[in-house]
Amino acid sequence: MIVKAIWNNKVLAITDKPLNVEGNYYFPPESVNMEFFKGSDEHTVCHWKGTASYYDIIVDGKVNKDAAWYYPTPSSMASHIKDYIAFWKGVKVEMEK
Repeated sequence: MIVKAIWNNKVLAITDKPLNVEGNYYFPPESVNMEFFKGSDEHTVCHWKGTASYYDIIVDGKVNKDAAWYYPTPSSMASHIKDYIAFWKGVKVEMEK
């Protein structure tokens, strides 16, 4: 299975090794096209994963604020998703067989 993240007609990430956590696909860092990402000051806390950091996604001059998140220092229970990136806010995640 191949999983892609797409926004504004650009492929942001593509992998055959996604991790599914709580219904969200997390993409390995090496599968993400970082040219579309800019660090954000946003942070949230998950009771079991730890503190999430966010990226703004910028494609063709359009900004999708805080549309991607990751855990740079996850809890021990979520260590397997360290630096993996997940999406929301209109980013389409598609699966191909």
